[in-house]
Amino acid sequence: MTDLTLVVMAAGVGSRFGGLKQLEPVGPSGEFILDYSIFDALSAGFSRVVFVIGRQMETDFREIVGRHAERAADVRYVFQDLDALPAGFDRAALGATSRLKPWGTGHAILCCRGGVEGPFVAINADDFYGHAPYVDLARFLGRDARDEAVGRYGMAGYVLGQTLSEHGTVARGVCDVTAGGELRAIRELLTIERRGPAIGHADDGGAWRELPADTVVSMNMWGFTPGLFAELERLFAEFLTREGGTNPRAEFYIPRAVMALIAGGRARVTVLRTDARWVGVTHRDDLPAVRTSIAELVARGTYPGDVRRALASGVLRRG
Repeated sequence: MTDLTLVVMAAGVGSRFGGLKQLEPVGPSGEFILDYSIFDALSAGFSRVVFVIGRQMETDFREIVGRHAERAADVRYVFQDLDALPAGFDRAALGATSRLKPWGTGHAILCCRGGVEGPFVAINADDFYGHAPYVDLARFLGRDARDEAVGRYGMAGYVLGQTLSEHGTVARGVCDVTAGGELRAIRELLTIERRGPAIGHADDGGAWRELPADTVVSMNMWGFTPGLFAELERLFAEFLTREGGTNPRAEFYIPRAVMALIAGGRARVTVLRTDARWVGVTHRDDLPAVRTSIAELVARGTYPGDVRRALASGVLRRG
């Protein structure tokens, strides 16, 4: 199998959650969601983990998360610095010296350019994706992905009805998928919620728009080849030129970058549909339900009672 890297985007602070939700215990032995993601990836054959973090959280992150993962995989740390910009750009010239918010998920992945040599899967640190999508993406990257003029990428496609919060709205990338399973478009909807038996969102005018429960959505779990980095650098430069200094909250999102590549004939994305149940912490009140869901998986034997100990034992290490 081709060596695979898991890229974990962990630099952001959850504004809806109200804190650093990546470091909230959810497992029976104090595990974070991230511990289960690493366990699932290594169980699926991944051999390297690259953490994208904020420089200010390095010490705590290495001690609390990294030391367990380092026993199980080749672990690298990458900083998503605001000054990590393409040649010819700087924050002062952009008028963005007062910016505090990271540049977004596309920038987070671009920051990994020096730490990733082969195919990789990128995920959010605070989403529990389930084991099956890691297996599917590993198989896709080992068999179907090619690093060439037209990038062949993969994306885990989740069922909308299995990705909602009972405690508020969620943002989801609603996917338009061809009959052959290729991604045609992603529409970012920021206020999806359940109202009784119905699922929907408020449109720009405030009107309620219902969505089918089986709608395919992106949860930001992507499979890429290294050729993506050159494309991201070009697109990020265009983003900075267009809006980097005019909107202090503007972000360079990976779904938008992928859509630009598809529209320009630079990429094709295979949607790997999954029935896995997403579990995540969007709002602080989601924590009890997440803990219950993981406890049920442990009781069924899906995960060991102490995932960190399993990681630290090195039994999952490849090579």
